[in-house]
Amino acid sequence: MFDSTDHSHRRFNPLTNGWVLVSPHRAKRPWLGQEETEAKNQAPVYDEACFLCPRNKRATGPVNPDYKETFIFPNDFSAVKLDQPEYTDENADDGEDTLEKRLLHTQGVKGACFVICFAPEHNLTLPSMSIPQISRIVDTWRKLYVDLQSEKDKPYKYVQIFENKGSAMGCSNPHPHGQAWCLETVPTEVSNEISSMERYQAKHNSSLLGDYVQLELKKKMRIVIENNSFIVVVPYWAVWPFETLVLPKEHLTSIKKFNEKQKNDLADTIKRLTVKYDNLFNTSFPYSMGIHQAPLHCTEEYENICYFHMHFYPPLLRSATVKKFLVGFELLSEPQRDLTPEQAAQRLRELSNIHYLEAEKYA
Repeated sequence: MFDSTDHSHRRFNPLTNGWVLVSPHRAKRPWLGQEETEAKNQAPVYDEACFLCPRNKRATGPVNPDYKETFIFPNDFSAVKLDQPEYTDENADDGEDTLEKRLLHTQGVKGACFVICFAPEHNLTLPSMSIPQISRIVDTWRKLYVDLQSEKDKPYKYVQIFENKGSAMGCSNPHPHGQAWCLETVPTEVSNEISSMERYQAKHNSSLLGDYVQLELKKKMRIVIENNSFIVVVPYWAVWPFETLVLPKEHLTSIKKFNEKQKNDLADTIKRLTVKYDNLFNTSFPYSMGIHQAPLHCTEEYENICYFHMHFYPPLLRSATVKKFLVGFELLSEPQRDLTPEQAAQRLRELSNIHYLEAEKYA
């Protein structure tokens, strides 16, 4: 008899229109490869050398205000800028068919990047924050989306809000912060997801992720967290071992559509999920997290195809020091995972909602 917990199989990802190879029997193999340094958050409340702490001077000269809650400012080392010349291809309209025109395509891109300091305390991470503190971060995300949408004189089309947590994910500063990159294009991953949602809606006259929420609520196999407004699942097509997807139960196209209850429920969801991540291996769990939602400017019909969701991509595999690598077959053929999404969801679901450091404090 075929057993999906022990036999290899492929799973389809309707968001990317791709496949994931699942090889659960490989989880039994011994590990003699690279191990990461175990991450423990031992940072001070304030670090005079930190470019993001209140009252400190940043690398390019500006001094941070004595902020008390969230603080957002233009990235001093922005990946995209507004003040650059237009890109022009001198040979674009000469009518000649060349190999360069067929194969080498360039677009200029303008935009703006922002840093979002979650809190003034240098040693806080999302799992160690209170729900009201995280609610203020959600407020900041929402305000940024609305403000950028109102700047009609700017070429902004999409704002990608994200957080890289931990050195394993390339985070260069441990102060709790996220980023927002705003571009005059809709990025590739987001565009591909929306195209998949559009095809699904045209074929089935329903929402891809809305239907997926109903399916997961019925199955209950991959749900990690649930409250009145949101569910967190290890998606059926997950690539990373403990990857999760945060989904609203109601069809919300963007963070702009949130009411007060939904905002606070999202804060509760983020708090509980990140606590579970830290509790999994009793470490400050690294991840990349990002929000996917409707572009800033689009027709109502196009916006209604979109479905707000959050991706969490954590790299740890077996312990606090063993990391998942996307190499070899994953780079050359298709994504692959060992632990099944159902097994990962069960492990996360069974973890306490009380942070392990708090539990140790009162033990």
